[in-house]
Amino acid sequence: MSVEWSGLGPELLVRLDRDGAQPLTAQLERALRDAIQSGRLGPDERIPSSRALAGELGVSRGLVQECYAQLHAEGFLSTRTGSGTRVAAGAQPAPAPVPARADPPRRPAIDFAPGKPDLASFPRQDWVWAMREVSRSAPAQALGYGDPRGERTLREVLAGYLRRVRGAVTDPERIIVCAGFAQGANLVLRTLARRGARRVALEDPGDVDPALSAHWWGLEGVPVNVDELGVDASALARSGADAVVLTPAHQSPTGVVLGPGRRQDIAAWAQERGATILEDDYDAEFRYDRDPIGALQGLAPAHVALLGTVSKSLAPAMRLGWIVCPPGLVEEIADAKELDDRGSPGLDQLALATLIQSGRYDRHLRAMRARYASKRAALIDALATHAPEVELRGLAAGFHAVARLPEDSDERAIADEARSRSVGLYPMSDLTWTVRARPPELVIGFGDLSEPAIRRGIETVADLLRGP
Repeated sequence: MSVEWSGLGPELLVRLDRDGAQPLTAQLERALRDAIQSGRLGPDERIPSSRALAGELGVSRGLVQECYAQLHAEGFLSTRTGSGTRVAAGAQPAPAPVPARADPPRRPAIDFAPGKPDLASFPRQDWVWAMREVSRSAPAQALGYGDPRGERTLREVLAGYLRRVRGAVTDPERIIVCAGFAQGANLVLRTLARRGARRVALEDPGDVDPALSAHWWGLEGVPVNVDELGVDASALARSGADAVVLTPAHQSPTGVVLGPGRRQDIAAWAQERGATILEDDYDAEFRYDRDPIGALQGLAPAHVALLGTVSKSLAPAMRLGWIVCPPGLVEEIADAKELDDRGSPGLDQLALATLIQSGRYDRHLRAMRARYASKRAALIDALATHAPEVELRGLAAGFHAVARLPEDSDERAIADEARSRSVGLYPMSDLTWTVRARPPELVIGFGDLSEPAIRRGIETVADLLRGP
């Protein structure tokens, strides 16, 4: 498919040698012919009008018209009334064969994928308003490269917001704006590896991405068991790890909350060992029937890198997040960020700051909390109706749950059969690092599904969930 340029379209790169022996007409013909044959200009792609190209090249319009007429006669160009001059279909040789690549798996019609927010509920009007405000009022200096740590305005807003809402100990100087959790974790782990860290503890079960990142930077990943109180603090102390990645407010994927005693023990461990805790604060905004839980960072701010993002609260496509850095790591992480990309998009940062300060961000969170609560209720009701044998856990926050299946169930076989019915279910075993006896469980996300789809999906696979 060719690109359909609007208006005049972009300039066309053509080089002419005015001091050469070959006439300019012949040079232009050869240049356009080569551009078509090489694929630089695609089939049916509109090329500049003779007047526009003559102006760009500083030659007469008649010269360009003569060139176009010759290429038209050779079958390289075509002309249609009202559509301009275009590259003729079939003017290019067949492209070289490309090695076949397997098609990605087809997405199920009803996909209970965890970690995916309600994309249709992105607050488009509020974001348009914030971008308009910023575009109107931002000073010219805001359009430069800026501070690689992020726009000062956003860092100030985030510092105040995180102190108020998450109980964080921070100020703007300790905050680095990044492109979501993945980049934030990469920056912290890279910095720790450069400082001599060798091992990083990972929750088991837990997210696979931090393990991949740790491996990339030469760190050994050490799984540490998660139970009903969160990560095992004693096992963490025995692991010999120099750092740990935690989801204390709503463990991913089990949904448990890190117990108060363990929070104290892990903070003490980090202080005694000089270790760093990477706290993934991924969906703490969405809680239903429990009191808010402050960030672990508030207990040991010198040893915790608090990683936040708007991927769950707004949308993953925003690619905006933040690191509240331990004081001793700020400069090195900022240097790594500058080497990575010179800083995150400035206008987007200012728009996010405007959205938060205006109160529209919190209004959106309250609306989404109610929406996810309704979806959660639909999931509970559907399972109670069609598969009462299934026990749901981890429902106090977020937008996924853990479904504990009857004892002799095969979670992998259930997920495979569900996919054959175009329903996506996800085994807990996909998120475990060690082979050990565990009850059969599925991780069921409901964030990006409508309530009717949730009910329909559960009804479709109810016979599988009820067990053998």
